[in-house]
Amino acid sequence: MPVPCEIAVKSLIPAIRAYIAKELIQTYKMKQTDVAYVLGITQTAVSKYVSNVRGQAVRLDRAKEIQGMMNETASKIADKKVSGPQLTLEICSMCRAARRTRLMCHLCERVDPTLKNTLCNICRME
Repeated sequence: MPVPCEIAVKSLIPAIRAYIAKELIQTYKMKQTDVAYVLGITQTAVSKYVSNVRGQAVRLDRAKEIQGMMNETASKIADKKVSGPQLTLEICSMCRAARRTRLMCHLCERVDPTLKNTLCNICRME
């Protein structure tokens, strides 16, 4: 069975990147190539995030705490106040917060049906 971090890498992190990419492009009018550079991904990936082709496995628009964190990070990126290792730490913090709020449980249960959504507390133990 994949551990929650493996599922987060495939589903949650792309959702976080998608949200931030859209925020940078729509609110801060950044170009896709600039967003790609700062997020450490390709322009093609940014394009897929913006067009909702990628990064849609987890609905982050329902999680106000995580939305606030993503908006704050996007603002810092736009103001050139965060990049590199600090950006990595911020994304890790968002991932931990999202996992604590059980946003990924349905994905883990899909991968391993023996995990009962109401019984699993693995992500809440961090």
